[in-house]
Amino acid sequence: MSLFDASISQAGVALNDAQRAAVEHPGGPLLVIAGAGSGKTRVLTARVDRLITLGVAPRRILAFTFTNRAAREMKERIARAAGAEAAAVWVGTFHATGARILRREAARLAVLKPGFARDFTIYDRQDQEGLVGEVLKALELPEGAYRVGDVLRRISDSKNALVSPAEAMAAAVTPFEQQIARAFEAYQNGLRARGAFDFDDLIVETVRLLRDDPVTTERYRALFEHVLVDEYQDTNHAQFRLVEALAAGHGNLFVVGDDDQSIYGWRGADLANVLEFDRAFPGAAVVRLEQNYRSTGNILRAANTVIANNRSRRGKTLWCDREAGTPLRFALLRDEADEARWVADAVIERVRRGRPLTELAVLYRTNAQSRALETELAMRGVHYEIVGGVAFYQRREV
Repeated sequence: MSLFDASISQAGVALNDAQRAAVEHPGGPLLVIAGAGSGKTRVLTARVDRLITLGVAPRRILAFTFTNRAAREMKERIARAAGAEAAAVWVGTFHATGARILRREAARLAVLKPGFARDFTIYDRQDQEGLVGEVLKALELPEGAYRVGDVLRRISDSKNALVSPAEAMAAAVTPFEQQIARAFEAYQNGLRARGAFDFDDLIVETVRLLRDDPVTTERYRALFEHVLVDEYQDTNHAQFRLVEALAAGHGNLFVVGDDDQSIYGWRGADLANVLEFDRAFPGAAVVRLEQNYRSTGNILRAANTVIANNRSRRGKTLWCDREAGTPLRFALLRDEADEARWVADAVIERVRRGRPLTELAVLYRTNAQSRALETELAMRGVHYEIVGGVAFYQRREV
């Protein structure tokens, strides 16, 4: 009898039918298409809780998250659901998990990459930029054509695609691409001379370790009976290869993602990881979480109408059992100043009707957008507070 044949309810966790189908999946690869506000974190947590309840040792469960904050939240939720023993579950970002494996496998790593020991240094962004600056100076490349940030981005793109400096040079067509490949090689040599890895290396070198060392590969495949991945739509090629290497033996791969929320293509995220999941992992099942617990009906209808225009998607329709709510309003404005005036007018009108300022919020996509809004609100005498950031006129440089 399969470990999953018994139907066990998740104590303290209310699940709808689709969520329960995902949580009680009997094993093998599963893609959970989770729409916004559909309870994906609840499902991941309940899945881990169920595995532990059914007898899977916590240390044999590996869960990848997209951010450190998400990792902390998942650990806390798992602890509340499964108790203290859940602390042994491997929960972390791809980078943190890669670093943990590389430090554990220092002896094997030293054989494959002489000079690297358990205490290797991890370069942060500032360290990377400093090294790239040294490389560009040594190669005598003009600063105007080869900016540090641009060169570092191209190097990172190559690493996320698992392209080595030699492969980058072989694929280079233009003189510019050839110089970037030379800079890539010199940058890697600089890291090696310092016994350092950058953030991308933490994943890339783990993939190569598992690819080139069958003994290590088999050990980790045996260690992790179940691999779970959050925000799967944001994984790049290197992350996909890491997941594939760890789950290939047993096939117990549980990924949660949303092809309609993939926005990190500029950072190497590959939507094909979701769209072609069945091809990469034959026999995979798919569960769709479509019930939304966050928004009203009008918001979901608007969102569904917009999302339906996406060309590459597996398809789903979000719904909720809440009321329709306030109708949405859409304003097409000329520029950021016109937008700021529109927002200020809307705020002032609501205040005149008795709505306190403390019940009004203005959301914007990037910090750079706050300047026009702050300027207009200040000119109109509207008091505001920047949440989670620094007001434009309080920034040191201003």
